[in-house]
Amino acid sequence: MASLPAPESERPPPPPPPHAVMIPFPAQGHLTPMLNLAKLLHSRGFHITFVNNEHNHHRLSRSQSQGGAADGLNSLVPGFRFAAIADGLPPSVNEDATQEIVPLCYSTMNLCYPRFMELIGKLNEEAPPVTCVVADGIMTFALRAARELGLRCATLWAASACGLMGYWHYKDLVQRGLIPLKDEAQLTNGYLDTTIIDWIPGMPKDLRLRDFPSFVRTADPNDFLLKFCIHEAAGMSQASAVVINTFDELDAPLLDAMAAILPPVYTVGPLHITVRNNIQKRSPIASVRSNLWKEQDAPLHWLDNRAARSVVYVNFGSITVVSKEHLLEFAWGLANTGYTFLWNVRPDLVKRSDGDGDDETLALPAEFNAMIEGRSMLSTWCPQDKVLEHEAIGLFLTHSGWNSTLESISAGVPMLCWPFFAEQQTNCRYKCTEWGIGMEIGDKVTRAEVEGLIREAMEGRKGQEMRHRVMELKEGAVTSAQTGGRSMHNFDRLIAEVLLA
Repeated sequence: MASLPAPESERPPPPPPPHAVMIPFPAQGHLTPMLNLAKLLHSRGFHITFVNNEHNHHRLSRSQSQGGAADGLNSLVPGFRFAAIADGLPPSVNEDATQEIVPLCYSTMNLCYPRFMELIGKLNEEAPPVTCVVADGIMTFALRAARELGLRCATLWAASACGLMGYWHYKDLVQRGLIPLKDEAQLTNGYLDTTIIDWIPGMPKDLRLRDFPSFVRTADPNDFLLKFCIHEAAGMSQASAVVINTFDELDAPLLDAMAAILPPVYTVGPLHITVRNNIQKRSPIASVRSNLWKEQDAPLHWLDNRAARSVVYVNFGSITVVSKEHLLEFAWGLANTGYTFLWNVRPDLVKRSDGDGDDETLALPAEFNAMIEGRSMLSTWCPQDKVLEHEAIGLFLTHSGWNSTLESISAGVPMLCWPFFAEQQTNCRYKCTEWGIGMEIGDKVTRAEVEGLIREAMEGRKGQEMRHRVMELKEGAVTSAQTGGRSMHNFDRLIAEVLLA
């Protein structure tokens, strides 16, 4: 006679869910992909603790629509909580501005480890206990903590694969005597252009030193950011997996080379599409946003009244700052084309100097505003992925950050590139030369160059070639990120082989 099932009161409780602690570097471009990866893990049954520094924790709270209290984030989604650790830095003068990069890097490298360990201890006093850590590729103190605590760990490289290869080989550039520079004259005498690096596996044989992430541009043997990058690249080896926000068709040669020098690599991107395709729109987690500024929906409604591929979209990302002189050259270059444009002008975009007013947009003269009235729009922060996917967008003028690059590729939009710092230089090289989807604006911005390149990209033969090529890459991005696509297959492998192994 078949035995009856035990009464519900006598059944053992279900095992607790796996608990992933996820910590991005404290900047918008790192927070966004990490939060997208966290959403995917949550959709697979993981309890998530998402850790920001206190500055960004409060910014993220204010940017969400549910009010602005710091604890309001934790009422959004069951099983998905936000936590904060102190970074040891003085409070920012502007509570909604990006913090200075050098102090942030000093903090993460020297101050955050004990605070992170303390947080893990507190989390383990609650349920469920922490089972794994996913740390940003330049937050390797968290990997060290995970190893010491016996936790599974992976690192998310939030930037490009080509940028990672550049950083990884910084140590070799130092050993070969190529950096630091012998003197500051090498910044301007052509050394960066004529020094060819042809010995890095998977990278072009005509790669110039100027194509490397920008921290090579120093003559200081004790340059902090150069040492920081070398230290963090080496620290990534502590992880059991390196997760990269890219897709295989885009970076195949680099991925083959990485396999020889890094822990196992899992490509899971483009993460913004992977999340959209694999998490139901009505799921509570889908409503959690990563933007540290409040988004404006008005630009999307404004675009609805524009012809297909008629608008130039301009956004220099979350960190870039420009001089007033450069701002004016971009402004008049845009205005003189006669094209309609949508320009994100962050409150902290322009370098401030003593005596400046509170409104940086005052750097744009009344004549410029009169010239573009009724034709173009200035915004502060908008949902960029949706803007780029709008049929009205024909071109993206960008700083070449990796999130922006992936979003543009995924939308099939060619790019004009004005890299600011870090691996944006490397991204620019790949877009303009290896992938054929972009053109570069020179360091010394002139309105004539801006106008000419926009015209060529919008109506010239080069623009047609770029548009054709980016549409080919878009197909690969969309296919990889769909349910059952290669990126989701890699994501499921990451869970099975690393985070639950």
